[in-house]
Amino acid sequence: MLRIAVQSKGRLYDETMRLFEESGIRLSKAKRTLLLAAADVPVEVLFLRDDDIPQSVANGVADAGIVGENEYVEKGQEAELIKRLGFSKCRLSLAIPKEAVYEGLAWFEGKTIATSYPVILNRFLKENGISAALHEISGSVEIAPGIGLADAIFDIVSSGSTLVSNQLKEVAVVMKSEALLIANRSLPAEKREVLNGILFRFAAVQEATGKKYVLLNAPKAQLTEITKLLPGMKSPTVTPLADAGWVSVQSVITEKHFWEIIGKLKNLGAEGILVIPIEKMIL
Repeated sequence: MLRIAVQSKGRLYDETMRLFEESGIRLSKAKRTLLLAAADVPVEVLFLRDDDIPQSVANGVADAGIVGENEYVEKGQEAELIKRLGFSKCRLSLAIPKEAVYEGLAWFEGKTIATSYPVILNRFLKENGISAALHEISGSVEIAPGIGLADAIFDIVSSGSTLVSNQLKEVAVVMKSEALLIANRSLPAEKREVLNGILFRFAAVQEATGKKYVLLNAPKAQLTEITKLLPGMKSPTVTPLADAGWVSVQSVITEKHFWEIIGKLKNLGAEGILVIPIEKMIL
């Protein structure tokens, strides 16, 4: 049984549970306990605070974990980075009162900075030759300047709305963060095999993200131009139709360029365009 540590609440929890569900790792929704076994795979999920996950994985309480890069770097535990998962993206930034005049990092010289990430911040300040006092806070860092506890903050920023609501402005991004899959460095072979199977499922789900399967009828005379627009996974599938002048084309396109490509296909004479969402993609 592979034990995976997961954040117990918040955005990272929600996105991790969505990935598990789409990957066939189904947990009971009838109850919420510290440890839950999956229904059809040899996996159990351990729910922890995000800042406890790196140590729990490093010391073997959990075999693997899904954790924010910010916590992984801050804790500095000897856990193996297995895969960047590409969701729960945010950044760790320095922010100051919005009325303050900022002309560069020298602004922080001699100032007090409130943060929950002293290790990352200390490293950054040292690299840039800045001497500042750190006030370590667990939670609600953004209120520190408003109550006179600090001159600035160093904290996670996603949309930036929390900074705005606390009359702060972001002035320097120190690092970017996303969800990581980490594992114990001494994972036994049988558990490593289960982990590899989970990675295969994750990849199939994530490869399909933002992609559509397109089927269309196209005039054979325009096939060369149409296939240039539809590279597919390797190349489009082309099937002759009963009408000798027409073919059926099947391919995969990205959501990002969807409407642009569809417009060009129409201009090239494509008809009967059918668009199908992709749930999984095995490469």
